[in-house]
Amino acid sequence: MNRKEAYREDIERYVMEKKLIITIVILLCILLVMSVKICLMRQAAREIREGIGRIPKTETNVLLTVPCRDGEMRRLAAALNEELRGLRRQRCRYEQGDLQLKETVANVSHDIRTPLTAVCGYLDLARQQLERPAGQEDLEAVKRYLYMMENRTEALKQLTEELFRYAAAVPGAQMQEIVSEEIVLNRELEESIAVYYAALKNNNITPVINMPEQQIKCRLNKGMLSRIFGNIIGNAMKYSDGDLMIRLYETGEMLFANHASGLDEVQAGKLFDRFYTVHSARKSTGLGLSIARQLTERMGGNIDAHYRDGVLSIHLFFPN
Repeated sequence: MNRKEAYREDIERYVMEKKLIITIVILLCILLVMSVKICLMRQAAREIREGIGRIPKTETNVLLTVPCRDGEMRRLAAALNEELRGLRRQRCRYEQGDLQLKETVANVSHDIRTPLTAVCGYLDLARQQLERPAGQEDLEAVKRYLYMMENRTEALKQLTEELFRYAAAVPGAQMQEIVSEEIVLNRELEESIAVYYAALKNNNITPVINMPEQQIKCRLNKGMLSRIFGNIIGNAMKYSDGDLMIRLYETGEMLFANHASGLDEVQAGKLFDRFYTVHSARKSTGLGLSIARQLTERMGGNIDAHYRDGVLSIHLFFPN
């Protein structure tokens, strides 16, 4: 081997050694970077784990934070934060529902206990009256007590019926399909007014009715619509100062309006709440308009109440 070939081999060996050293250095750098990244990701995972364990125990709205800039870890933290927001919303709904349930139970207990207490009191009075020698005055007193008991038991009956109707109207209580048919709103509204006309007159209310001559047709459940009309008219008998205006527009919108000096804007806004009653309402269970809203929404309609210048207006509309 001459000197030139030996020199060439030395150069090639040197180049290969340099390449090997450079490759080893690059691999060591990659290994170092990966080790640092793994350490950072382990630290981020540990902080996420500790945060998940700590956040549910606090009442704050603090979310998870990630110290590293790794995209996957940040996306993981964002997904977990979204789940935490959902859990917080569910917890708020649960707490509100639990509070509403307690208020509902308290209201129902009060509504049931009050007439029951009155019935028991009148029973005791009637028993004491019958234990003495009976006279005409005693018999009249017993009759009066019986009338009072009948009145209170009728209030209990009305409450239990309204509770049953509400349980049947709330979403999820009945999942069967609503059977709709083409009905004429003019005719259905006239029939409902006729059914309640005597009760309206007994409350010194003469309704003023305005309807278009043309037939307003819509596909609805006839029974549910009748209950909605009945509950709205029943609400008018509780709060009206002696008037009631019922109007059906050509668009299908319906308006029920009456003067209600016993209400204000705040009370009018709560009329659709379950078991909400105003002290001026007579024999009210606080379920009538709540049921009307549930039934209206189940048939795809809209119902709301407005109070202005002493007039309570209830708007009812079923879009085609």
